[in-house]
Amino acid sequence: MESNSTYRKTYPISWDQLHRDSKALAWRLLHHDYFKGIIAITRGGLVPAAIIAREIDIHLVDTICVSSYDWKDKKGEADVLKKFDGDGEGWLLIDDLVDTGRTAAIVKQMVPKAHFATVYAKPAGRPQVDTYITEVSQDTWILFPWDSESRFVTPLAGRDRTAG
Repeated sequence: MESNSTYRKTYPISWDQLHRDSKALAWRLLHHDYFKGIIAITRGGLVPAAIIAREIDIHLVDTICVSSYDWKDKKGEADVLKKFDGDGEGWLLIDDLVDTGRTAAIVKQMVPKAHFATVYAKPAGRPQVDTYITEVSQDTWILFPWDSESRFVTPLAGRDRTAG
């Protein structure tokens, strides 16, 4: 298992920002008029897939279920919990993020003809993706809104300046 030290920065994404970025991805995909359905990679791809399905008027949504992370730690082996029948031709494959490309490689083997789109992409995984919106550095952990909650934070001026 890799250590949390792989990530030196955290980039929190709000619900509003995720919605805007997912809608921007839908806008970019709008000229592809051949999608007969969406395959969401669970769990992260579920929310962007719902937004994109609405924006490009797709009502057929399926899932591929892969478990490869436990919080910030990558699991040793990715667990494929649910596959997709077919090679993905005519389908749009959606995930929230491509990080190392490990999950993407597994899923692309299952549906090699699907058009793969993610909202966020890191350099190591970017070659796996056909379409994405925002590139983020490899050492950044994206904190999605479903993994966080709002709370009070002490202003910088009120914090202990000797603490890291």
